[in-house]
Amino acid sequence: GSHDSFSYWVDEKSPVGPDQATAIKRLARISFVRKIMKKWSVTQNLTFKEQLEGGIRYFDLRVSSKPGEIGQEIYFIHGLFGIKVWDGLKEMNSFLEQHPKEVIFLDFNHFYAMDDSHHHFLINRIRSAFESKLCCVECVEYVTLLYMWEKKHQVLIFYHHPLYQAYPFLWPGNKMPAPWANTTNVHKLLQFLETTLGERSRYGTFHVSQAILTPRVKTIARHLIRGLKNTLVHRNLPMILNWVKAQKPGVMGVNIITSDFVELVDFAATVIALNDLLLEEDESAT
Repeated sequence: GSHDSFSYWVDEKSPVGPDQATAIKRLARISFVRKIMKKWSVTQNLTFKEQLEGGIRYFDLRVSSKPGEIGQEIYFIHGLFGIKVWDGLKEMNSFLEQHPKEVIFLDFNHFYAMDDSHHHFLINRIRSAFESKLCCVECVEYVTLLYMWEKKHQVLIFYHHPLYQAYPFLWPGNKMPAPWANTTNVHKLLQFLETTLGERSRYGTFHVSQAILTPRVKTIARHLIRGLKNTLVHRNLPMILNWVKAQKPGVMGVNIITSDFVELVDFAATVIALNDLLLEEDESAT
């Protein structure tokens, strides 16, 4: 999985998003401030298509309306506005059309400046984009690849808002817990990942291990121009990848792992390779 999957492009010319504090919005009237924000808002270099081609199958999504804009268009957002959600969904659907055995998870977990009418607009966009590819809510343990292939389903949508109850193809957010370490310290992050894996639900939910470091205000202040990638990600990714390599998948093991800048190391290939351990278990059992 990728963290803030859509942030490969954010618009530094647009107003700052409603996910930011009032003080930041005031400061961001200066274009130089928006340039710095971009350095800390971008967590991925690859487009949706490139992420899909690289093996990413779980997408972490934050969305917002544009306050003051006429209509109900919804955009991706991380400090600054990204592309229209509709354009991202179409790009993903195009990949799925060409790869009918691939399955993706779309986790809509943060909503900003959206009332019910915005939600209904977005949900109808999701339905229009994927149609029969959408997998309705089911017991998690039933949802194997074989199950998906038989039903010709390719998309699971997780929707962290009460309106999920009105649509059978929206999975509740609590089926996709993603505990967040909120630290700049890689050792604290790895300890947190270990602890939360030990506490994960044995049945009934998926589980996201967020292998990401989060800058604090003082981190940004000290390394203003360098940005997220050069300050936190580059030097810590090798240690994070070593932790991934040491994991086991399956019940009480890792399920979905997310990272920033997924192409900087062999992240996707390393996570995918963990599935071989499940195959070895099956073979030894038979």
